[in-house]
Amino acid sequence: MKKIGILVGVLVLALALVAGVSADESAANDDTTLIVGFDAEFPPYGYKAENGSYTGFDLELAQEVCKRNNWTFKAQPIDWDAKDSELSSGTIDCIWNGFSITDDRKDKYTWSKPYIDNKQVVVVKSDSGINSLADLKDKQVETQKDSSALSALQGDNKTIADTFKNLVQIADYNTAFNDLASGACDAVAMDYNTAKYQVKEHGADTYKILDENITSEDYGIGFKLGNDDLKDKVQATLDEMQKDGTIAKIAQNYADYGVPESLITE
Repeated sequence: MKKIGILVGVLVLALALVAGVSADESAANDDTTLIVGFDAEFPPYGYKAENGSYTGFDLELAQEVCKRNNWTFKAQPIDWDAKDSELSSGTIDCIWNGFSITDDRKDKYTWSKPYIDNKQVVVVKSDSGINSLADLKDKQVETQKDSSALSALQGDNKTIADTFKNLVQIADYNTAFNDLASGACDAVAMDYNTAKYQVKEHGADTYKILDENITSEDYGIGFKLGNDDLKDKVQATLDEMQKDGTIAKIAQNYADYGVPESLITE
C-alpha cells in the first residue's frame, strides 16, 4: 500500500510539473511585441532625443498602451516612403507617427479613432504686415517637400496657392525659417505643432502664426487593413487612458509644440 501511495504521489507531482511547464510555455507564447513604425525626424510625434533614444508624443502613448497590456514595446524607425510595404510585410504592426487620415488613405488601412486635430498654418514675421491668407497674394511662400501643407496647397486649397507669387518646396523647416529670417521668402506653411515649436525656438516676438488656417486634418493610428483585433485592443486601452487623464498628462510633455490644445477628446 505504501508503494502504491508513493507511486500515486510521484504521478501527481509529475503531472503538476508538466502542467507548470505548460503554463509557463503558454505565458511565453502569450507575450506580444508591438512594433510601431515611425519617422524618426518628425517631432513632437516621433524623433531621436539628444541621448540617442527614440521619443515623442506618439511613442509615449504606445509605450503606455504596451505597459497596460503587458506587451513588449518596440519603436521601429522606417523610411516613410516604404511605410506601406513595411506594414503589409509584417515588419511593423502599425504606423503611429502623426499619420493623417486623408481621403486617399481611408480605405487603405484599418484606423484607430482620430486623436489629434492637425491644422495647416502659415508663419510670417510679426512686422510683415501679413495678417491673413488673403495678404499672401503675390508673396513668396515655402513649405516642406511631401508635407501635409504642400498636399493641401496643391489639392483642395489650390485656390489659395494660386494667389502666391511662388510656392517653393524646401528640404526642411530649419531652412525655411532661415529664408524667412533673411527675407528670401515671406511666409512658411506647415503643421501647427511644428509651427508652434519653431516660433518658440526662433523668437515669439519675431514670428507669428496666422489665425486663419489653410486646412485641418485628423491624425490616427494606421493598422494593416483587416487587423481589427489589434486595433480594437489598442483603441480600448487608449479610451481608458483618455478617461483617466493619462493622454492629457503625456500631452503636457509637449506643450511647447501645442499638443495639448490639438487633442481630440470626444
